[in-house]
Amino acid sequence: MAVYAIGDLQGCHAEFMALLEQLRFDPARDRLWLTGDLVNRGPASLEVLRTVRSLGSAATVVLGNHDLHLLAMAWAPKTVRRREPELQAVLDAPDAGELLAWLSARPLMHRNREIGWALIHAGLPPQWTLADAEACAREIEGALRERPMDLLAEMYGDTPDCWSPALAGPGRLRFAVNCLTRLRFVDADGHLLLGLKGPPAGAPPGAIPWYRHPERATRNDRILFGHWSALGYLAEPGLRCLDTGCVWGGALCAIRLDREEEAQMLPCRGSLRTTS
Repeated sequence: MAVYAIGDLQGCHAEFMALLEQLRFDPARDRLWLTGDLVNRGPASLEVLRTVRSLGSAATVVLGNHDLHLLAMAWAPKTVRRREPELQAVLDAPDAGELLAWLSARPLMHRNREIGWALIHAGLPPQWTLADAEACAREIEGALRERPMDLLAEMYGDTPDCWSPALAGPGRLRFAVNCLTRLRFVDADGHLLLGLKGPPAGAPPGAIPWYRHPERATRNDRILFGHWSALGYLAEPGLRCLDTGCVWGGALCAIRLDREEEAQMLPCRGSLRTTS
């Protein structure tokens, strides 16, 4: 059995199918991890959702910010400031209810101790251990299962911006959602700098990539993430960033987790103008 991880798809269905063919992926035998942001900006979000769902237990997906935004458009539309036109085809599809129910049941974090990797969409604050991250992910998943409209209505916003175990209620969930689905940079004190989106080399003074914080509690763990197309492919001990900007004119990236192999890149077939 081969275990592969693939970066942000963002509606790039043709590239996804071509990469699976390049990997000779067999869902009866192999397993697939996806870093989230299945939808939006690319041309075929509906087809991506249908295909990934059809893979059943062969595919493990963590939710990204664009996936949560789709759910908010469907279930908490009054709180959504920007409706993404690329997602309307999903909402209008005859199987929209089934697809959205399936998507909402995906985790915010996946950890496999046998393989030794943890999968998230975006980042972790320096104060969190993996156990903290798992606990907060389970809290979000529980809220999304039990009171989805409330969670989706309350998740937008950049505060609170620093972790405390005493955080409670909507603020605690919002902080956790922001870390797991939006985070790129923090400051020296561990505050989230959610407004920064560019490459690390262009960051203002005091902005630190979340994985570079010197006191990061997870520095001895192995973490896969996406969300950061301006960073691109990162391969360092214990770290892999797999968002190689397919939807922006880059490539779709896959790595193998059960043994060491070179990353495989499949060039995109189109491009957009700015980074996500």
